[in-house]
This record gives sequence, C-alpha cells and structure tokens, in this order.
Amino acid sequence: MDDHIYKHIHLTGSSTESMEQAVRAALAKAKDSVRNINWFKVIETRGHVVDGEVGHWQVTIEVGFRLD
Repeated sequence: MDDHIYKHIHLTGSSTESMEQAVRAALAKAKDSVRNINWFKVIETRGHVVDGEVGHWQVTIEVGFRLD
C-alpha cells in the first residue's frame, strides 16, 4: 500500500446567497490551481451586515489535498 501525504490550506469563500455557496465558491476557485483535493472542514463562519440584514456570508475552510 502506498503512503499518502497531505497538505492543508485555509481558504475563505464569500457569497450573498448562503454559507454553503460560500464554501462552494472557495472550492471552485481552488480547483483551478490545486490538484487532488480530498476533503474540507469548516473552520469559521462570519458575515457582513448591511442595513441590519446579512449582506454576505464568509466561510473559512481548511482544505486537504494529497501530494503527488
């Protein structure tokens, strides 16, 4: 069995729609330059308030990817 080595990075995605969409935005951008993404973990969720309402969501995720 081959040993797998993983690297972790933190990314913050943003969305005016939802927390889930903020995660999807971060992963979509990461896949343009990072190969072998295997998992993510939500580290922090926060938002921006505009006129007393949610303006946008910000979600920081830890992403793990296998090194070649």
